[in-house]
Amino acid sequence: MSDAEHPAEPHEHHDHDHDVEGPGYATPQAAIEQAEREKTAYVMGLHVGQDVDAPDFLAVVDVDPDSDTYGEVVDRVQMPNKGDELHHFGWNACSSSCHIGGLERRHLVIPGQRSSRIHIVDTKDRRDPEITKVIEPEEVYEQDLSAPHTVHCIPDGEILISMLGDADGELPGGFLELNDDFEIEGRWDPPGEIDMNYDFWYQPRHNVMVSTEWAAPQTYYPGFDLEDVEAGKYGRSLHFWDWEEGTVEQSIDLGEGGQIPLEVRFQHTPEGTHGYVGAALTSNIFHFWEEDDEWHAEKVIDFEPHDHEEWDIPVPPLVTDILISMDDRYLFGSNWIRGEVWMYDISDPSNPRKADTLSVGGYFGDIQEVQGRELVAGPQMLQLSLDGERLYWTTSLFSSWDNQFFPEEGEKGSVMLKADVNPRKGTMSLDEDFMVDFGEMPEGPARAHEIRWPDGDCTSDVWQ
Repeated sequence: MSDAEHPAEPHEHHDHDHDVEGPGYATPQAAIEQAEREKTAYVMGLHVGQDVDAPDFLAVVDVDPDSDTYGEVVDRVQMPNKGDELHHFGWNACSSSCHIGGLERRHLVIPGQRSSRIHIVDTKDRRDPEITKVIEPEEVYEQDLSAPHTVHCIPDGEILISMLGDADGELPGGFLELNDDFEIEGRWDPPGEIDMNYDFWYQPRHNVMVSTEWAAPQTYYPGFDLEDVEAGKYGRSLHFWDWEEGTVEQSIDLGEGGQIPLEVRFQHTPEGTHGYVGAALTSNIFHFWEEDDEWHAEKVIDFEPHDHEEWDIPVPPLVTDILISMDDRYLFGSNWIRGEVWMYDISDPSNPRKADTLSVGGYFGDIQEVQGRELVAGPQMLQLSLDGERLYWTTSLFSSWDNQFFPEEGEKGSVMLKADVNPRKGTMSLDEDFMVDFGEMPEGPARAHEIRWPDGDCTSDVWQ
């Protein structure tokens, strides 16, 4: 029987006895068992693409139900410049560095997608973080790179950032490496190794990294145009890298049925070689795995389009984010346009089984308001508690795409919502007592995007 046919056995590791001298946890199971409930969330807040004359900011959100300020933005760190389009961000260190004594998960690395500016924020005081360094775009352009996206800490204390364009915002993209002093170390990959870039995840025990594709920044910055897809300007491939050498060993074209593969996730267990990627435009999920030293990918979940009176074509659900629970049992995802959060049991990685869905926001969601607040866009960026019992999400995708598909998102601002999850039963229920309204910021309504926890999370922590 091939590896692909075996149900995964989450966390049957041989490294439970490893000492934790640095940040994070020795194993994913240790993260589940030892982590305290999240009390603070860091959330990207944006004013790009709005009639608001203010810079983007890092929001500090109170998610402690015993607090008097539960569900409120209790602090904000405004960026020094306008127009950054803060998007995805990450930590200077995670559980892959748990063996490095003296290293702390303390600094957030916050890139500007449009500006190519990289901000370093110190969270020593979790409720009162501060900017300590800014890497200006000119330093990034010297590497012939631009448009930073995914930030991952890597095991030696350094930081890797996927870059989606060259210095002019065209192709090819690549990867930028920062050292532990937050200085540009250089380009991680040989120029031209890939054309398009987007998200990535690595499994150091298997010496592999996987990356996905969006498009050239100059293609997606203005908004979405179906003609660009037809012209081949959007990606549809997965790239599997030799992690130590920084070179692509194999690429898989997902075909017409795998258009615009965005968020990609490996299992959390460092022994796993199974993972998933969400193809946004074709609204499906591909499972990938290694067998006989070769990588394979197969479509395992399809979401059907729906007719809508305002659209000339059936409306795609648009899968925009996915994550895997820390125990590798559940795959969660969001269908942004449809207005849906979903949950699949992936105990058998090659045969996901639908567990539950929530229909909220978007074009077709059953729930269109919470606490009297109208929901405009559907669920977008997700974050799960380490124990797998609380799922949070925000509703902004990208400023120009928001303005195209949900123009009121820019006018009214985003919300941050939460569902209570029962992992034993495989169910979700919307918590209508929790809502963070980013429409009520001092300078005007703001868009909310990615979410991070101070003690690590399901979309950034890696183990080796």
